[in-house]
Amino acid sequence: MDVLIGYRNANLRNNAYFGKNSIEMVVEKDIVAISIPFSAGVMLAALVSPGSDALWAVAGGSCLSAAGLLMSLGRSGNRTGAVLAMFFLLGLFCGATAALIPVGPPPAANPALEGLLQAINAAGFPHPDSAALLKALLTGRREGLDASTVAAFRTAGASHILALSGLHLGILYGLFQRGLAWLGRSRWATCLRSGLCVGGAALYLAMTGASPSLVRAFLFILFNELSRLLPGRRRRPIAIFCAALTVQLALSPGVIRSLGFQLSYLAMLGIVLVFPRLEAWYPPSVRWDPMRRIWTATALTLSCQAFTAPLVWLRFRQFPKYFLLTNLGALPLTEAFILGGLAALLPRCPQGIKNLADGIGQVLISFLKTVASL
Repeated sequence: MDVLIGYRNANLRNNAYFGKNSIEMVVEKDIVAISIPFSAGVMLAALVSPGSDALWAVAGGSCLSAAGLLMSLGRSGNRTGAVLAMFFLLGLFCGATAALIPVGPPPAANPALEGLLQAINAAGFPHPDSAALLKALLTGRREGLDASTVAAFRTAGASHILALSGLHLGILYGLFQRGLAWLGRSRWATCLRSGLCVGGAALYLAMTGASPSLVRAFLFILFNELSRLLPGRRRRPIAIFCAALTVQLALSPGVIRSLGFQLSYLAMLGIVLVFPRLEAWYPPSVRWDPMRRIWTATALTLSCQAFTAPLVWLRFRQFPKYFLLTNLGALPLTEAFILGGLAALLPRCPQGIKNLADGIGQVLISFLKTVASL
C-alpha cells in the first residue's frame, strides 16, 4: 500500500481536477507507516465496552469517517496525515465489527493430526513420557504429560516451549530448508524451494489448528520468502514484522486480545529491534566459534525477555529467575528432540535413533525439573 510522504511541483496540464500548477505527491510503499495507525485502531476497538450498541456506534462512526477522509484526499493539503488517520479508522472499524460476529463452532477433528498422534504412539519410545512430550511439542496436546513435568516447564520459565509457537514452526522451517538444499541455488530452484517451504508450513498450520503465534510465524515465513524472490528488493525485518501484524489483524482483529498473540509479537519485536545490536557486541570470526554461538543464544533470549517480561509480570505477577539458564539449555535440547522424534517416525527407522531421541527427551525433562527445583 502506498503511504504519501511528500510533495513536489509538477505541471499537470491534462489534469483538470488538480489544475496546471498544483502539487503532485511523492509516494513510497512503506508498510511500517500503515501498520502503526491500523494496529492502534484495532487495539482501541478491543478496549471499547463489549456491548453491541457501543460496538455498532464505533463501527459505523469509523467507517463513515474513513469514507469521508478517502473522498477528501484529493482536496486535502495534509494528505499524509489524512491517509494515516484513514488507516487508524479502518483498524477501529475492523476491530469493532469483528467483536460483533458470533463465535462459530469448534473445528472438527483433523485426520492428519490424528494420524500424527497415532504414529507417535506407535513409534516405540522406551519411555512413555517421551512420546507424550513429542505430542505436546508437535501438536500442542498435553494430555499425556504428567503434572510434575508440566509444573517443571512452568516453574523453570519454559512454558513457551510446550505452547505451539513460532519456535516449533521455525524448527520445521529450518528442516525444510536444509532438506531441500540439494535443489541448488538457481532461480527456479529458489522458487521451488520457497513454494515447498511455504506449502509445508501452511499444511502444518492447518493441521495443528492455527494458533495466533503459529499464524504469526507462518506470515513471517511467507513474507520472508516473497521478499527473497523479489529481485532487487532489500529484506527489512521491521517491514516483515509490520506486514505480518497488519495482515493478521485485518483477517482476525479479535486475536489482539489473545495473550499468545501479544507475547509472540512482543518477542519478535525484541528480536527485530534489540537482538542485532546485542549480537554485534561479540566480534565476528571466520572460524567456528562456540562462544559466539553461546552469545548469540544469550542475546536472543535477552532480547525476547526485555519485551515480554513486563507483560508476563502484569498478567501473572511472576518472573522466572533462571530464564537465561533455561533457554540456553532447553532450546537446543528441544530442537534436537523434535528432529530426532521426527526421524523416529519414519518407516523402518533404526531403534538406535529412537533410543537417542528418547534419551534427549529424558535429558530435557530432567534438566527443566532440576532448574525448577533451584
